[in-house]
Amino acid sequence: MVFSSIVFLLYFLPLFLLCYTRAPRKAKNVVILLFSIVFYSWGAPRFIFVILGTTLLDFHLVRLMDSMAVAWKRKSLLALSLLVNLGLLFYFKYSNFFIENLNGVLALGGMQGVHWTKLVLPIGISFYTFETITYVVDVYRKVHRPLRKFWDYQLYIILFPKLIAGPIVRYHDLAGQIEDRQKHETADNRLQGLYRFALGLAKKVLIANHVGAFADQVFATEVQGLGSASAWLGLLAYTLQIYFDFSGYSDMALGLAQTMGFRLPENFNNPYVSGSITEFWRRWHMTLGAWMREYLYIPLGGNRGPGWRTYLNLWLVFLASGIWHGASWSFVVWGAYHGFFLVLERSFLLRIYQKMGPWLPRLITFCLVMLGWAFFRIENLNQALEFMGRLFAFERGQTVAAGAEVWARILPALIFAFWVLLPKGQALQNAVYFAEHSGRRHVLLSSISLVLWWLCLSGIAGFSFNPFIYFRF
Repeated sequence: MVFSSIVFLLYFLPLFLLCYTRAPRKAKNVVILLFSIVFYSWGAPRFIFVILGTTLLDFHLVRLMDSMAVAWKRKSLLALSLLVNLGLLFYFKYSNFFIENLNGVLALGGMQGVHWTKLVLPIGISFYTFETITYVVDVYRKVHRPLRKFWDYQLYIILFPKLIAGPIVRYHDLAGQIEDRQKHETADNRLQGLYRFALGLAKKVLIANHVGAFADQVFATEVQGLGSASAWLGLLAYTLQIYFDFSGYSDMALGLAQTMGFRLPENFNNPYVSGSITEFWRRWHMTLGAWMREYLYIPLGGNRGPGWRTYLNLWLVFLASGIWHGASWSFVVWGAYHGFFLVLERSFLLRIYQKMGPWLPRLITFCLVMLGWAFFRIENLNQALEFMGRLFAFERGQTVAAGAEVWARILPALIFAFWVLLPKGQALQNAVYFAEHSGRRHVLLSSISLVLWWLCLSGIAGFSFNPFIYFRF
């Protein structure tokens, strides 16, 4: 089930809010857990037992680990938990990729390939696996004691607003809220959460879906004959699609969680205004960046040691980020591409940017990010490289026309992507998302939200293109 569907908007969400608000305080977590199981089972009924089974195993392994006083026993149980979770992730997400490449190598040697039935990827496995790891590692590090009740741990993992596509919530950011979030369960917070949900839904349905449909037309065109202008416009459309698709989904997740009294970490902060790739990764998918830094970059050594070791650690982290996003060589190249520019910036490029003023580095960074999205969008590496060639061929070729409706989405999308650079843009964004609202402002935002809600429902009913990019991760 996705947030931008008729089933969720007209049936699941109203029924959930009715049951949740009417339930006694002690039963509220039970209501969330039951609805979360239904939410996941709706789209992946075969895999609900995978997530329920692994959480049951992890809960007891972690409690046993926490009770151990002997260091090697604690490490052994930590390793066992990590092995189970990463093993499942590898099995479901990467075994197809591994077998395909193995068969390619065997074919070069004239040998018969391995017969393999391709596996279906459980929805959201990359996200909830990382969250499971945070729980295990945080308890091992004694950042937090383990949760006392299994159902509380189950709720942490399967909480439906963040279950499918994040944000990736580290255990210690949510631990206290599972047991007690009474001070945030206010009428004002519920309304603010619904406003944010409506804005996120509008990002997804009114912008991402429409620019995404045009991007799909471009990428479905035969690469060899594609005109360079159409290739650039299609790549720009995808650049806007992936941002408004994923940030819109994150806004919906944060808004839904806020209606229940949860405060989830922010996941986006206007990433396309960044003046460097380094800054971009402080603003894009912020919870993934924080996870990679705390659970991979620092354990690898972080900034400690000689400069070459820091550069290697950076590159390895972003190589892992690329692989995390998808099991194809294009994702590997995408991660290595970002890691390469991060190393360049750390070594000398940031000093050059400082001499250019604020605007040119932003333009360079946006173009670099946009070029990187070509590898993210086209999973076949050879096709991705061919597409890159068309971008810089500067030939007319086949044109994919962008009609008035497409431009009517691209231009507002560009404005919203960069509006914090306007004098009052950041202040307006903060006022809508984070400030306390007066009665008059509540009336205004409620009216806007209802209009957006109606427009989105009409858009979903009348426009069949409604994908969600991060579902495949």
